[in-house]
Amino acid sequence: MSGEGAVVATTTDRDVAVISLRGEVDEDHAPRLAGALAQAASRGPGRTVVDLSRTRFADSSVLHALLDAQRAHTAAGATLVLAGPFHTAVRRLFEVTGSASVFRMADSLETAMTC
Repeated sequence: MSGEGAVVATTTDRDVAVISLRGEVDEDHAPRLAGALAQAASRGPGRTVVDLSRTRFADSSVLHALLDAQRAHTAAGATLVLAGPFHTAVRRLFEVTGSASVFRMADSLETAMTC
């Protein structure tokens, strides 16, 4: 995958760090994602939402960044939530690897903001 059109963007909404991924996100974009997640975790207790609703594809490097972020958020006393709806290829990444149970997941960005 070339990751063409992929975007990693960070915003703040209601004191929640929202990291939005769009397109096909692969190893070329994982360092930027990892940096955004690390910065969010460093804020300490609070909530970070990763919006995957517009992500058509994510590879194992993205999963690795998310797993690292989950550990960092837990250590900081923060909450990490993955928001969908999830594209079939993204959902399959979590199912095939057995990692879905590691994350708090929500069906929408709005739900992820408060769950």
